[in-house]
Amino acid sequence: MDFGKKLYRSNSSRMLCGVCGGIGEFLNVDPTLIRLVWAIFACTGGGILAYFIAAIIIPSENM
Repeated sequence: MDFGKKLYRSNSSRMLCGVCGGIGEFLNVDPTLIRLVWAIFACTGGGILAYFIAAIIIPSENM
């Protein structure tokens, strides 16, 4: 495991704010799968709020 790896919002694989793309790149998983899981999470409750909080907290890739 690479401990020097950091979580960033993606600039290349983004749909809204790049949160799911960044998480996908961080975990080496297809961002589409992350988006699907996040959409299911959003339908069950606090997923939308969690997404926008993550968009504020996670720094952009170019910073």
